[in-house]
Amino acid sequence: MKRRDFIKVTGLGAAGAATIAAPAIAQSLPEIKWRMTTSWPKSLDTLHGGAEMMAKMVGEATDNKFQIQTFAAGEIVPGLQVLDAVQNATVEMGHTASYYYFGKDPTFTFGSSVPFGPNMRINQAWYLMGGGKEILNDFYKSYNVTSLLAGNTGCQMGGWFRKEINTVDDLNGMKFRIGGFAGRVMQKLGCVPQQLAGGDIYPALEKGTIDAAEWVGPYDDEKLGLYKVAPHYYFPGWWEGGPMLLAMINLDKWNALPKHYQKLLELAGHYANNWMMAKYDSANPLALRKLLAGGAKLHPFPQPVMEASFKAAKELHAEVAATNPNFKKALESLTAYSAAGYSWFQVAEVGYDNFMARRSQS
Repeated sequence: MKRRDFIKVTGLGAAGAATIAAPAIAQSLPEIKWRMTTSWPKSLDTLHGGAEMMAKMVGEATDNKFQIQTFAAGEIVPGLQVLDAVQNATVEMGHTASYYYFGKDPTFTFGSSVPFGPNMRINQAWYLMGGGKEILNDFYKSYNVTSLLAGNTGCQMGGWFRKEINTVDDLNGMKFRIGGFAGRVMQKLGCVPQQLAGGDIYPALEKGTIDAAEWVGPYDDEKLGLYKVAPHYYFPGWWEGGPMLLAMINLDKWNALPKHYQKLLELAGHYANNWMMAKYDSANPLALRKLLAGGAKLHPFPQPVMEASFKAAKELHAEVAATNPNFKKALESLTAYSAAGYSWFQVAEVGYDNFMARRSQS
C-alpha cells in the first residue's frame, strides 16, 4: 500500500503519519554507556580499529542510546590486563586475544588460535557453528566473562629475527617475543619466550632485551618498525593459522542488557570481524612490498624447523590435555571439526588457490 493511500484509509493527517514514521523502537531504547578497553595501541588501526568499528556500529544502530567508549592499551589498564579489567567490572567489555591469558589456564588459547590449529575460516566456523562458542563461554563463566567474535587477522607471519634460522639448533637460547601458549612450544625447541604487549616490542628489540619477535603481519609490523632492528622476516606463523579476536564482556553486565542490545553487540562484532579481515587482505600486500623495498629479508621457516615445531606442539597439547579437562574438551572438539573442514577445504579451495597464486606471479 502506498503511503498516501495508507494515510487516507487510516484517517491520519501529516502529523499522525510523521509519528508513525518515527522508529517507535528507538523511542523505547534505554540509554546505556559502556567502556571497552583493548589490548592494542591506537597506532594499530586495524586491531584497535576493529574495536572502534564495533562500538560505532552499536551507537549508530541505537541512535546513540547505547554508547561504547573505546580505550587503547594503557589508557585504563595495560594491554595484557584486559581480561582482569572486564572480570572485575573495571570496564564492561574488552577487545583482546584470549591466548594472552594462557598463564591462568591453557584453555584460553582456543579463544584465539592453538599452535598448528586451523586456518581462519575453519577456526571461525568451529566457534560459530561447531560448538566452540558454547565450549569457550562455558569455560569463561568461571572468570565472570562471556565472549563474542570480533575480529581475525588471518594467518600471521613468523616474526622478525636478528639472524637467519637455518636449523632447530639456531633457536636454542633465543629470547623470542611470542604471545600465549605458543611460547611453551618454542620453549621445547630451546627458545626463551617473552610475552610483551604490542607497544613494548620495538624498544625491547632495539635494546637487545629480546632477539626476535612475532607480531601480526606486514601491515601492523611495518607500523611497529620491527624491520629496522631485526631484518629477517619469517613465515608462516604456525602458532596463529587463523587467530580470532574476541569481545570479552563482563557476565553480569551482559546478563543485565536488554536482549535486543545483546543481539546488536553480536551483530556489531560480526561486522567488525568482516571489516578487519578485509582490511588486512587489502593492506598486507602493499605493506609487504614496502618492507622488502626497505631492506627486509623474507624467508620461509626451513622444513626441519616446521616439522620439529609440529612435533613439539602435538606433544604439548597431549601433555596439557592429560591434566586439564577444559583444555581436553576444547582440543577434541576443534581437532575433530578441523579434520572434517580440511577434508573439504583441500578438494576445491586449495587447488584453486594454488593455481591462482601461480598465475598471479606469471
